[in-house]
Amino acid sequence: MKIDLTLNGEKRSFEAAPGDTLLEVLRRERFVGVKKGCGEGDCGACAVLLDGHAVNSCLVLAGKADGREVVTIEGLADGERLHPIQEAFLDLGAIQCGYCTPGMVIAAADLLAHHPDPSEEEIREGISGNLCRCTGYVKQVEAVQDAARRMRRPHG
Repeated sequence: MKIDLTLNGEKRSFEAAPGDTLLEVLRRERFVGVKKGCGEGDCGACAVLLDGHAVNSCLVLAGKADGREVVTIEGLADGERLHPIQEAFLDLGAIQCGYCTPGMVIAAADLLAHHPDPSEEEIREGISGNLCRCTGYVKQVEAVQDAARRMRRPHG
């Protein structure tokens, strides 16, 4: 079946079998920032924004994305300029092995889009669907707090 969607701001069409997940289609199309982790929706490594909300792409049938907007970690940056969340994760050392990072950044993007000034508790809840085996989440929470400050600054 043919799937038409807006992927990272660009209209795209993909072929998919009826049982293909969005994760499988994205990986097949070389969007390698979307990681395959557990395949059961428990780890968050495959998170993408679907119509502005973080979802585990391993749980979304590709056909359900037809006509919708999908943003991957690759689509958060503005060309060569990283998104403030990506910058904060780099600047604060919130990246260890990097496997969970794309999903964690996507979860943070969803959180900050809906709650621009979250408490630490709200941040921890917002990224709770993302399993990181390298850290205790301290640096990630700090990075989301920093990104929130960066995103609230007036531009110019």
